[in-house]
Amino acid sequence: MTFEDQLERYFGTRDPATIAPQAVPAAIERMQVDLGLATVPGERFVLWCMLFMFGQAPDIDETFEDRSERDLARDFIEMSEQAGQVS
Repeated sequence: MTFEDQLERYFGTRDPATIAPQAVPAAIERMQVDLGLATVPGERFVLWCMLFMFGQAPDIDETFEDRSERDLARDFIEMSEQAGQVS
């Protein structure tokens, strides 16, 4: 599933610029529920990353049992922080 697929699933659009602000809380709630129900590691990671981008990601240690998944999530945070830096 692509990023655009995720946007369409949770926000009803493939274009992030057209996400209605009032749609965000309900989409976040659906992502949180889906994260809690997801059993496939890749799906859990994608949902966690989406929640992270909205500032709503749950604690890494509580979300991921596997150390490699926790490390990957920490790497994602680091890369996101680096991408946000202005030179």
